[in-house]
Amino acid sequence: MGIVSPGFTGRRRSGTELPPGQYLTRDFPVLSAGPTPHIQPEHWEFSIATESGEVHKWDWPAFLKLPAEEITRDIHCVTRWSKLESEWKGVSLDTLFADVETSADFVMAHSYGGYTTNLPLDDLLDGQAWIAYEFEGDPLGAEHGGPARLLVPHLYFWKSAKWVRGLVLSDAEDLGFWETAGYHEYGDPWKEQRYAGD
Repeated sequence: MGIVSPGFTGRRRSGTELPPGQYLTRDFPVLSAGPTPHIQPEHWEFSIATESGEVHKWDWPAFLKLPAEEITRDIHCVTRWSKLESEWKGVSLDTLFADVETSADFVMAHSYGGYTTNLPLDDLLDGQAWIAYEFEGDPLGAEHGGPARLLVPHLYFWKSAKWVRGLVLSDAEDLGFWETAGYHEYGDPWKEQRYAGD
C-alpha cells in the first residue's frame, strides 16, 4: 500500500486542470516564515503609500465600512498543494485604490511581523486581488493571516501576504522576503515559477 498524505489527492474534478506539479488538499495547510503575529482588530491598520509619499490609511472600523465581496477561488502554494474553490470575504484592491493617484508599476506588501513580498501593481487591480478578512464564513484566524491578509489567488500563495498592514508603491521593483531567498520574483503557478530562473 502506498504512502498518501491525508487530504491530498492526485486528480482534479473532470473538465478542469491543476497547475503543473500541484496536488489537491481539502485541508488548509499552515506555513509561515516565522512566528505567528496575533494582531487584535482594534490595533490593526492598513495603509497604501504612493511613490510621492502620500499615505492612505484605514483602521479596522473604517475598513469594515468599505464594500466587501464574496470571493471563491482556487489557491496554489509553491510547496505544491492546491485548494479548490476556497471561499473568502474581503475588500477589493480596486476599492482601496479608488482615490490613490499613482504612476508606479510595483508594490511591496508589508506584514505585521516583518514579512514582505513584491508584486506588479497590475496584478492587484481589475478584480484580481483583495484584502480578505473571512474564510469559509468565519473571521480569518491568525494562523492563516488574520485579522486580514492579501489575497492574490492567480499567483503562488506566498504572494498573498498574511497579516498584511500596508502596500508601498514604487517605480522600481525590489524583492521581498522569499524572493531574496531565491524564489521567483513573480510566481505564476501555471508556468511553475517557483524559483529564480524558472
